Amino acid sequence: MAAFGVPASLWKLLRGSRGSQRHWIRAQARPQNRAPPQPVEVGLPCRQFSAEAAESGSSEMKKPTFMDEEVQSILIKMTGLDLEKIFKPARQELKPPTYKLMTQAQLEEVTRKATEAARVRLKMPPVLEERTPINDVLAEDKILEGTETNKYVFTDISYSIPHRERFIVVREPSGTLRKASWEERDRMIQVYFPKQVRRVLPPIIFKKENLKTMYSQDRHADVLNLCVAQFEPDSKDYIQIHHQTYKDIDRQGKYDLLRSTRHFGGMAWYFVNKKTIDGLLIDQIQRDLVDDATSLVQLYHMLHPDGQSAREAKEQAAEGLNLIKVFAKTEAQKGAYLELTLQTYQETFLSQSAAS
Repeated sequence: MAAFGVPASLWKLLRGSRGSQRHWIRAQARPQNRAPPQPVEVGLPCRQFSAEAAESGSSEMKKPTFMDEEVQSILIKMTGLDLEKIFKPARQELKPPTYKLMTQAQLEEVTRKATEAARVRLKMPPVLEERTPINDVLAEDKILEGTETNKYVFTDISYSIPHRERFIVVREPSGTLRKASWEERDRMIQVYFPKQVRRVLPPIIFKKENLKTMYSQDRHADVLNLCVAQFEPDSKDYIQIHHQTYKDIDRQGKYDLLRSTRHFGGMAWYFVNKKTIDGLLIDQIQRDLVDDATSLVQLYHMLHPDGQSAREAKEQAAEGLNLIKVFAKTEAQKGAYLELTLQTYQETFLSQSAAS
């Protein structure tokens, strides 16, 4: 496949001036004979339809999204803030350590700055729907069929155009002129506007057999970091690799691998959407993170307000451990195991309270 970077001046010759295109569209769209507007009778059925549409629209709007402030607040709280894990040493050239003598005030100031820097590092990548495939054919020029054996890609390389709006087309050997697919667009944009760390072709680490090796070494966070750097957040590969990584963590029960990383919130959001929070919930209780477990169930009820668990919790005004118990008795897939975990936690808590 050959790639061509087309400057703006030559691009106009290939496409024609944009102004003439807009003028032609307006000319086609302008009606020749305008008929006088007809009166429309507005009655009760129309009002009922509008009311129903408004109700359905409002009910859809009530469903929270990943970027909602309340959702983000819950996910950030559950993620945790382990400074030692966030600032763990990276593999680099060994240098002599640096020691500093500080007063208590200086130590508190350095700790505060480290906490602020940690929150920046924990900023969660976006969770988006998969982008719609591009299958637009612009022309079928049979006269060009067989003249070339390779595809030719024409790319508008003007700097002022956002990458999402950049016009990229492909001429097939069959003579078909079509818009480039998302994968072709990503490669061409990386060629002309390279990003650091990202490669033109995805690294072989994302192959299925190599991912299994990474998972066996508990390097799930490394896989997700490389995925964020390589793919767009609404690409098919990005979404599939994230979901595959979350499933492997859930299968092995190694949720702590992503705790205090920027990927924990996306994992929790995935489990809540798929209604598979049992494993994470049990892990939080066993680690004495009951507040996080309660927040997870609250988030579950926000996304599934019509479920049996949400309805009964609302009727009982359940909070804390009682909220988790309601979920365990209604919608939990591992209800018995979850109830046993809660019972063990309560007995341990009572014995520790009595000993103290």
